[in-house]
This record gives sequence, structure tokens and C-alpha cells, in this order.
Amino acid sequence: MTVVVDTGGIIALVDADDRHHRAVRAIYESDPRAWVLPWAILPEADYLLARHVGADAATAFRRDVAVGALRVEWGVDADLARAHALCTQYGALTLGLVDATVIAVAERLSARAIVTVDLRDFGAVSLPPDMLLLPRDAAWHGVKDPRG
Repeated sequence: MTVVVDTGGIIALVDADDRHHRAVRAIYESDPRAWVLPWAILPEADYLLARHVGADAATAFRRDVAVGALRVEWGVDADLARAHALCTQYGALTLGLVDATVIAVAERLSARAIVTVDLRDFGAVSLPPDMLLLPRDAAWHGVKDPRG
């Protein structure tokens, strides 16, 4: 199973004070090798970790990416074309390049899920019917409920 991760999913995983931390950590621990980070989230995650969690968290994130502990999907040209199309189609949202690229990568990889806490944008996009938004959809689709 492939799980594509949005920036908010990384922040929730790392930040023990995040309200989604427990659920996201349980999802990660159930199959860490399934997690795929689209290239577009890397600078945003680095910045937000440093700013809101701390320099040590950002350093650890960069180290994990550098040594391959977190799998990065570097993308293909078609991802950018699809991201642009999504931004155009959902112009009323503040989707932006990062979120649209996450969706494009998830579609291309036929991911089972996107880990995100951004339900305002991701929840408004028409995703493939079998693609989950975790942790939101965990309890309803046979994924072990990470809240216990």
C-alpha cells in the first residue's frame, strides 16, 4: 500500500503537541515503508518544522530525508501539468502547488491514501473513490482506527 504524505502529515507525525499526532503516528508506525513524500512538501515541511517545532526537529527531518529513512518521490513532468490543472479546476480553493502536487503524485502512484490534516482543501477535491484521507477516513474504511 502506498501512502502519500502532505506537509501537515509530517508536522503532525513529528510534533507531539499537534492534536493529530497520536493518530498520524499510529498510521506511520503501522507501515512506515508505505509512506511517500512528494518532493514539493520538502521545503515547506523543513520551514514549518523549524518555525513551529524547533531546529532539532527540522535537522532530524532533513537527516531522515538525506539518508533515505523517508522515501521521496521526485516526480515526473506530468505531475506539474496535473497540479496546474487541479489549481485551475479548483480555483476557489487555496490549493496551491504543494497540495496539488501531493494529489497529482497520489493519483499517479494509485496511492491508497493521502495523510493530511488539511481537510478544507483536500476534502473539497474530487479524489479517486477508493483513495482515503487519513486520519479522517481511518475508522470508516477498514484501516485500524489510530485513536484506539
